[in-house]
Amino acid sequence: MRYIMIMWVFISQSIVAHEWTPTYPELRLSHIRDIYKLEMKLFNSREDTEWYRINVFTKDWDTVPFALQGSQTVVNVKYQQTRWFDVYIRKRDIDRAEYVCSRSKLLEEDVTKPMFFSRICSKIK
Repeated sequence: MRYIMIMWVFISQSIVAHEWTPTYPELRLSHIRDIYKLEMKLFNSREDTEWYRINVFTKDWDTVPFALQGSQTVVNVKYQQTRWFDVYIRKRDIDRAEYVCSRSKLLEEDVTKPMFFSRICSKIK
């Protein structure tokens, strides 16, 4: 009975991840020639982290060159805050770009504790 109770506690608890929307973003022409953009929103619902890495991938999970405003790929979003991003992709890379993802980055404080991260990807239309 004790093991059943312990299992129930672990199963009933959910891991709270961050939110990354829209699920199916559309590429739009930006103000720069031959550069397209995706408008993405990240909401941080995790107390344990405030840093997120943004990436763009092919269907085979190879990286695709991209840029964010401010040319950073690791961004700071504080707990319970929302931040909008424009993800810029060159015209010659849009046929290869399949996913845009955000991944939480935990600062390493104690190497004996397990480190959990969450990755959420949106499929580019």
